Amino acid sequence: MATLSPVLAITPLCFCNCGSLESSKSIHYICQAKKARPTSWFGRMDVGKDSRLLFARSRLAAQPTEQMMFTSSNSLVDQLKKVSTYLFRTEIGGHVKISVGKINGKYAVFIEVSSLELGASVMLIWGIYTSDSSCFMPLDPSSDARTIATPLRQNSSATYAIELEFEANQTPFYLSFLLKPTSSGVEIRDHNKSNFCVPIGFYPGYPAPLGLSFSTDGSMNFAFFSRNAAGCVLCLYDDSNSGKPALELDLDPYVNRSGDIWHASLEGAWTFLSYGYRCKGSALQSDADKFDAGLVILDPYSKIIVNSITDNVSGLLPKYLGRLCTEPVFDWNDDVPPNLAMEKLVVYRVNVMRFTKDNSSQISSDAAGTFAGLIEKLSHFKNLGVNAILLESIFPFDEQKGPYFPCHFFSPSIIYGPSSGSVAAISSMKEMVKKLHANGIEVLLEVVFTHTAEAGALQGIDDSSYYRTSITTDLESQNALNCNYPIVQRMILDSLQHWVTEFHIDGFCFINASSLLRSFGGEYLSRPPVVEAIAFDPLLSKTKIIADCWDPNDLKPKEAAFPHWKKWAEMNTKFCYDIRNFLRGEGLLSDLATRLCGSGDIFSSGRGPAFSFNFITRNFGLPLVDLVSFSGDEVASELSWNCGEEGPTNKTTILERRLKQIRNYLFILFVSLGVPVLNMGDECGQSSGGSTSYGSQKPFDWDALSTGFGIQTTQFISFLSSLKTRRGDLLQKRDFLKEENIDWHGSDQTPPRWEDPSCKFLAMTLKVDQPGSRLISESSHVEGDIFIAFNAAGHSESVTLPEVPEGMAWHRLVDTALPFPGFFSNDSEPIILQPYEMKSHSCILLEANVHDVSFSSTGIHLQIQKQNSFVVD
Repeated sequence: MATLSPVLAITPLCFCNCGSLESSKSIHYICQAKKARPTSWFGRMDVGKDSRLLFARSRLAAQPTEQMMFTSSNSLVDQLKKVSTYLFRTEIGGHVKISVGKINGKYAVFIEVSSLELGASVMLIWGIYTSDSSCFMPLDPSSDARTIATPLRQNSSATYAIELEFEANQTPFYLSFLLKPTSSGVEIRDHNKSNFCVPIGFYPGYPAPLGLSFSTDGSMNFAFFSRNAAGCVLCLYDDSNSGKPALELDLDPYVNRSGDIWHASLEGAWTFLSYGYRCKGSALQSDADKFDAGLVILDPYSKIIVNSITDNVSGLLPKYLGRLCTEPVFDWNDDVPPNLAMEKLVVYRVNVMRFTKDNSSQISSDAAGTFAGLIEKLSHFKNLGVNAILLESIFPFDEQKGPYFPCHFFSPSIIYGPSSGSVAAISSMKEMVKKLHANGIEVLLEVVFTHTAEAGALQGIDDSSYYRTSITTDLESQNALNCNYPIVQRMILDSLQHWVTEFHIDGFCFINASSLLRSFGGEYLSRPPVVEAIAFDPLLSKTKIIADCWDPNDLKPKEAAFPHWKKWAEMNTKFCYDIRNFLRGEGLLSDLATRLCGSGDIFSSGRGPAFSFNFITRNFGLPLVDLVSFSGDEVASELSWNCGEEGPTNKTTILERRLKQIRNYLFILFVSLGVPVLNMGDECGQSSGGSTSYGSQKPFDWDALSTGFGIQTTQFISFLSSLKTRRGDLLQKRDFLKEENIDWHGSDQTPPRWEDPSCKFLAMTLKVDQPGSRLISESSHVEGDIFIAFNAAGHSESVTLPEVPEGMAWHRLVDTALPFPGFFSNDSEPIILQPYEMKSHSCILLEANVHDVSFSSTGIHLQIQKQNSFVVD
């Protein structure tokens, strides 16, 4: 039994002759007066398929004794099931107690008035409403009557009572009434001078958890935040393609509100399919909160969403509505996440739609462009040697602006699942995660919590709470989320926890993460609450948390010192820029060395190189093949170099230089300390034609993998992944290298000219702690130091190699200047002659070993036919 406060106040209702409400639950009343036995009831009215019967009658005998009344009422209350009790104080003192419950499949309402001297006769003036608390639903089909007067029975000098009964199939609705003593004719309301009001057929509900939840008895609880709305209407649909709800419940602010949360619960027997909300008025009358009372809003916490009507001429329906069902049961079959150490990750960023949408994927039309299609290409991930997939944002989004402008945060977009809808999309995604986990591959998810679509997201719920309304710039004024406001912070944490618990996601990459640091007014905070809360959340502590400061609004990263609490990793934009600058012949050697060693300038304060997620290209800007093919003024910000000619070419010299540069980029990405992040399509030469826009990105061309370029690039990536794992003692480290583990060289073993911008050569020797002591059990090879050199100059360099311990020799594993297939190999002769002739625009990697290295850890045959000509299409 839920008892409300005795000072409960109810929203005023007007007993007026309002227009009929557009509701399938319209009810009409027929009144008959019988001698000495007053009764009242509702008759049936034909309102089409939604015609329902509501019956209400007085349970009082014509002339009951006082003892009979108390026995009857107490007996009734004792028999009620799931009783809700409401206690009000009247405006003249005394109390009104109302008990509502079910008995014999009907709803019984017992009203008792006490501690009032009202005289011998008191009338209960009552009516019912659903969606409009200012007007009652019609009661009498033959007249405009919307209220009825029913006498209360006096049990003692100051106690009056009545019992009403309603058919269950006519609920839910509100019963609203006032008291009117016939002796004085004065209307008596509650202490706030409002009508007494209680819900019939539904319950006040609970403020937590937010969203739709189900209890063990099958009842549904709705909880919805809106701080500044003066009213909230729960809209229930029996057909998601209908432009109007089948039922609207105007949630009473005193019965169905706790703090800033509106809530109600319904029994699960209804046939409604979907739901949304309408917010009315503004409690503060602020310009920041402009509530459109006709606009239906998607519940931000809906776990399953369905498409609303496609032809939404009025603009009052959202693109999606919440679905009234539990999440589908999924058998995880003892799924165990790989739980890989951060330094062991090799990440592949993928767009679910574009990955298999092209016909070249040769998968069924039902699976193409979906989670199921991604599973069918599992072998590609394994061939590349990656062990983590970073999914571009899969939230439902603004189709005009793309997936980085979401409108919902708790479900995958329907477009990534089978054509059967949202439930199938959820199950399909879970199946994908389960399959990837079974193959040792983690699933990371890009998330966008700093802004939304400009319409159809959280707008209209409580803009001054959800959005940073003080921002005046055109790009951010409509959709910048107020991330550090308590309710938004709570939504972000709830969303992340939902993806971990329900989808077994292994980590998150936060797009536009620098905006997570901002206050309501846009100032940067030293301790932003949401960033700190994510860092210390017990559930999220088991996942990878990555900040990506790229801003989709202006397509560039924002520089910010990110507070990390030794938990947050970061997408390393400085790595991208410094490597691009070096390979195009600009920048300083000191910048290159800093990136190779794990970016200590960013990650030295309590983190380490494993927190640096390194990338060369990403899902915006130029792809890898365009990075070496275009460098006009329109792409100047990309720090690219066309290698001598703009755009596509057939010149052999330029094509060879471009090939070397692509190899150099991939090589540096993998030999640098940190987590390498590959971008979908770079392995097969995917081009955007020199365009940097996100929309210019094309579907993955699977036919391109069988070209000479595709074959050599994928196998080179596979080789580098294997090498990074095999030499994890030097290339995969959670902590920075010690000073004694690294030597820096010029081409002649002299110290590098760190700050000389004309110097384009750098070499380093990575030294094992105890040379010759680390054994590889599979082949009994002794692994020693590694020598790596980088030449960005347009001329060759004669490189003096460092000495190795007696009995060991340098073996060449990589020389990006050599033709395919010889530019990388685990099977090579020792290098005896010195110095080593290193070609222009190339990189080399040598390994000290006792004898020849002959591994085949990737399981891929490296000896294939000579490459085809490399032509940028």
